[in-house]
Amino acid sequence: MSLKQLDEVSYFKLNNEINRPVDGQIPLHKDKEALAAFFQENVEPNTMIFGSTKEKIDYLIEHDFLEEEFIRNYSIEFIDSLYTFLEEQNFEFKSFMAAYKFYSQYALKSNDGTQYLERYEDRVAFNALYFAEGNEQLALDIADEMIHQRYQPATPSFLNAGRKRRGELVSCFLLQVTDDMNSIGRSINSALQLSRIGGGVGISLNNLREGGAPIKGYEGAASGVVPVMKLFEDSFSYSNQLGQRQGAGVVYLNVFHPDIEMFLSTKKENADEKIRVKTLSLGLTVPDKFYELARKNADMYLFSPYSVEKEYGVPFSYLDITKEYDNLVANPKIRKTKIKARDLENEISKLQQESGYPYIINIDSANRQNPIDGKIIMSNLCSEILQVQQPSAINDRQEYETLGTDISCNLGSTNIPNLMNSRDFGKSVRTMTRALTYVTDASNIEVVPSIKNGNDLNHTIGLGAMGLHSYFAKNQMEYGSPESLDFTNIYFMLLNYWTLVESNNIAKERGESFHNFENSDYAKGTYFDKYVTGEFTPQFDKVKELFTGIFIPTAEDWANLRDAIKKDGMYHQNRLAVAPNGSISYINDTSASIHPITRLIEERQEKKIGKIYYPAPYLNNDTLPYYKSAYDMDMRKVIDVYATAQQHIDQGMSMTLFMRSEIPEGLYEWKDTPKQTTRDLNILRHYAFHKGVKSIYYIRTFTDDEEEIGSNSCESCVI
Repeated sequence: MSLKQLDEVSYFKLNNEINRPVDGQIPLHKDKEALAAFFQENVEPNTMIFGSTKEKIDYLIEHDFLEEEFIRNYSIEFIDSLYTFLEEQNFEFKSFMAAYKFYSQYALKSNDGTQYLERYEDRVAFNALYFAEGNEQLALDIADEMIHQRYQPATPSFLNAGRKRRGELVSCFLLQVTDDMNSIGRSINSALQLSRIGGGVGISLNNLREGGAPIKGYEGAASGVVPVMKLFEDSFSYSNQLGQRQGAGVVYLNVFHPDIEMFLSTKKENADEKIRVKTLSLGLTVPDKFYELARKNADMYLFSPYSVEKEYGVPFSYLDITKEYDNLVANPKIRKTKIKARDLENEISKLQQESGYPYIINIDSANRQNPIDGKIIMSNLCSEILQVQQPSAINDRQEYETLGTDISCNLGSTNIPNLMNSRDFGKSVRTMTRALTYVTDASNIEVVPSIKNGNDLNHTIGLGAMGLHSYFAKNQMEYGSPESLDFTNIYFMLLNYWTLVESNNIAKERGESFHNFENSDYAKGTYFDKYVTGEFTPQFDKVKELFTGIFIPTAEDWANLRDAIKKDGMYHQNRLAVAPNGSISYINDTSASIHPITRLIEERQEKKIGKIYYPAPYLNNDTLPYYKSAYDMDMRKVIDVYATAQQHIDQGMSMTLFMRSEIPEGLYEWKDTPKQTTRDLNILRHYAFHKGVKSIYYIRTFTDDEEEIGSNSCESCVI
């Protein structure tokens, strides 16, 4: 059966039978049958066979599928031994979805698309060899983490590592625009280039003067942020990797910007076509002061970035609005307009109900918890990257007079259920840190100098996690329960500890720390105060049992680490971030990120193929009661889990809130009607803010309709 003739296969039919209960039970065995049929009918007959590892690698190099340079860092004898190790692990996909996703989206294929040139073991081997850069032991260690699916590089890294014809290894980028035409023009060019080479692009428009602001003394000349948004949207639509994927971008605006209401209007369903943005994502940077004014139902003033920068001498993004708010209101030199804070809050919630946007970045919370000298002003396309930036200054020749620092995201993820089974938790995390370090070291985005400069100076990475709900269910813990929060606390504390250890080791080896380390809370030692004075050990017997055999650092261990870092530094400015990692989690046979699952049997629409069904990992009679759908869960439990993890994560997390249009009775004590209202979202947003959560990604609203009946009926089945 050719890859291009898939009309007579049985595996789609078998997989679809999962969604048809038999005698009140979910026939999970049908997914195993679909998996076996997929290999028998698709993978095995269409995989190119080679006589040896050397023959395969030589073929891939000769036909421009594989880069030669990284392979030549190793002897063929070592590569053979690496392959022998991988074969001995007897890796098997656990679900049809996992295998289908890998072979359809990640495995190398022949130029005509009719043959597979890689198995999972090959992709793991090439990742390990590539990231280890000639270090044989590190290559073995990375391969060990990946073949047991304890570590998963982000999609761009996993997909592209070692390939001759590839995109970049990084996931996304962050740019800020300053208030002049040169910066706008250069940023549009940067967006075009970054969208071309891969990854989504986040753009801060906070500094742009509002519509009607003066230009060189002429009153009412500026057009505001919306026309610039349209320019960026057109840029992303045009620069789409030769039609392989739609360019993706998000624009951020501060809630105290005078164009905020027009900015939000661009996403409304009934917006005029002249201002509507269809494909661009929206995000808000929200200072603490907004929550205070909204809570008091007070007036709020919106301040002109032009007059703020003229008065304070810094771009609007870099002003602490919460601290300076009263001074801004009182200063007659600051142009301002007045609206009701509660009205704006309701508009935000209405738009979130309609579209899921805007993302929310609690910018003061992010900076309050930031150990790095400098200011965080924005986030990325998925709201988990929070790093300090410096603005650039560009002259009329489009040259950098001052080269600032913009951001590229180098991401990977731990698979929680599998990492908890590691023989050595610390070694696993240290190995992952090394693999990610290669990505940041190898990144060289010369086409956007501010991105390259930020990466070269700061060596940032973002190690995250997936499979938290799967782990809870597997170990019979309710999502959001005290035991689950206890586990979350210790797990992310350990990620923090071991990435700090390894960042310190790398700094010591290389004699190099990230730029401006000496002014960070790490160098001062104050970052470690809560670990040295507090107690971070499991509190519940069940959680203590889960961490049996895993090293838990004591206050003395933390004090020793603090002293080592003060002495020898840290290589990475940032280390941790939890991405949404949706697609890649299927290959890992685990739940996405650290949020709850949405359905026991998830339904995916796969382009021309149709629907594919994915049962929750570890689903059986014992785990069923612990797999409550996110849409039926009190979102304060989700916020509690994220807030618990957040105290250990130096960047952010892509926290999605899941709502039903008709909210189940008794879920929220303030409800007197089942219909979802803006008040519900307002309350939850304030709750997240008070819990210290730095960002809110999408708001997902589920509306019951005929297309959802099938999977809904599965929710009530007994296995």
